[in-house]
Amino acid sequence: MKAQYFVAILFATALYWMYLLYAPFLFSMTIAALLAISTSNIQIYFENLTESKLTGAFISSLLLAILFFAPLGYFLTTLTIKLNSIEPEIFKNIAIFIKQTIQNPPEILLFSKPYLKDFVTDIDLKSVSTHLLSMTGNIGAISASFVKNALLVIVFYFFIQYNSSSVTDFLKRIVQISIEESTMLIKELSSVMNVVFYSIIATAMFEGTLFGVMISYMGYNGLLFGIMYGFASLMPVVGGVVMWLPFMLYEFYIGDNSGAIFIAIYSVVVISIIADTFIKPLIIKWINKKLLKDDDAKLNELVIFFAIIAGLSTFGFWGMILGPAITAFFLTILKLFEKRNIECEQKS
Repeated sequence: MKAQYFVAILFATALYWMYLLYAPFLFSMTIAALLAISTSNIQIYFENLTESKLTGAFISSLLLAILFFAPLGYFLTTLTIKLNSIEPEIFKNIAIFIKQTIQNPPEILLFSKPYLKDFVTDIDLKSVSTHLLSMTGNIGAISASFVKNALLVIVFYFFIQYNSSSVTDFLKRIVQISIEESTMLIKELSSVMNVVFYSIIATAMFEGTLFGVMISYMGYNGLLFGIMYGFASLMPVVGGVVMWLPFMLYEFYIGDNSGAIFIAIYSVVVISIIADTFIKPLIIKWINKKLLKDDDAKLNELVIFFAIIAGLSTFGFWGMILGPAITAFFLTILKLFEKRNIECEQKS
């Protein structure tokens, strides 16, 4: 047996067992690596400021935990406690109220009654209340799973940031492309992920603040529901609706029709249309312009916007990171092919 075949067999065997060993952590490690790429400029800043790679990695990890995971943890923990304290009878009353509201809508919504007639007959109050009750237990399980995954992501993120230089240099040496091409690949991916990460944070905070201020004015917990709306807004199409619709129905339930209409109009016009449709792409464009000085590295803000939506639709919450990363990686590979074709044409 030739030596190279033997080495290839050893490598394949080792790779297989490495996969079995780390399979439960691969997703968390991937997210941590992409977050590290997204915040590489923060790591460099703290590393230069403290003159210590270890301290810089610790500060950037702590900052990520505070700004990104702490709000989600607060939201899930508070929501779990609130839902577990609700009596099962309340869910049945909610289902009854929804059916009665559809059967006898307020005057302003009377036009919708003929369209909802068939829908009402299909509502099974028992199954609806049972489904709502089961959701409370699922949210508790999701919260526990999220906390576990968040801790793993932060731990992996710290080690990746601390060893980023050595890992990058090692990958450049072993991949079967030139140093120039590998540098281009890393630069392109890092540039796009920087824009994506800061765009997500900025737009979620912006829309969450808009909703939090409004809902606080209505007498609810603006901090909790602002955080909830900020992350819910990342879901395409239905993200905002799942937040403001329950508040609108509850306002109708307590007889405050004007409050319910105000919540619906404000959420649709101010947040969904003005903020999400028009201002959100502008925020991405502004961040794209500020962060990326090299025109060749820039990715159209609409491409980033739709990559986030596609990622969320395909992979769920973490798709907002995976979607743009996959898109940026694919487009960079196309640039490498284009560059090699140009070089071949010039040589010929």
